[in-house]
Amino acid sequence: MATQVKLAAERRTALGRSSVKKIKAAGAVPAVIYGAKDKPEALQVSRRDINAILSHASGENILVELEIAGDANRLALVQEVQHSPVGGAVLHIDFHAVSMDEMIEADVPLEPIGTANGVKNFGGLLEQSLRSLAIECLPRDLPDVISVDVSTLNIGDAIHVRELPLPAGVTTRVPADLTAFSVMAPTVEDETLAAAAPAAAPEVIKEKKEEPDAAGAGTKDKK
Repeated sequence: MATQVKLAAERRTALGRSSVKKIKAAGAVPAVIYGAKDKPEALQVSRRDINAILSHASGENILVELEIAGDANRLALVQEVQHSPVGGAVLHIDFHAVSMDEMIEADVPLEPIGTANGVKNFGGLLEQSLRSLAIECLPRDLPDVISVDVSTLNIGDAIHVRELPLPAGVTTRVPADLTAFSVMAPTVEDETLAAAAPAAAPEVIKEKKEEPDAAGAGTKDKK
């Protein structure tokens, strides 16, 4: 299941660039929570705490129980994390408020497990057409990753969305006949035919004869 952790947060009343600089100087990261039936609310969280959560997360989907000072705890999904292009420091976080009894939507990575028989014994190539799957579930059923055993696939075989091992409580609206994994036949260049092909005859460069022009240029005077 998706990582679920507790995270202390404080409300932000001052907005703007100057306030953001003060927040960062104090070792915090600006954030916002939105969704559900409440209006978006500006927050700030500890940079050290959020870095620890992100570094220990086992998947892309992280459920956070926000402990907002002076208010009841709120469950949220880490929706977006903005990083600095230089150094990768966390600049801003978007939290999407969710409820334990309401369905949520998320993209979950698909992970192939094992080595396909067509790859191992026949030199085929495993092709992954879907890197992630859009799913629906309750927050408590949200998986970190969907693992798919591909070891029995031979050349020409495929695993479609309808055949994916979705965890209990998880559904998807992705078309059932869409291919997720397949094993392609090896593409080997026919060196025999290439070697048997006749070599191109070398081009013979002949000296170009000078053509006389209308005024007689390029011709020798006869005496």
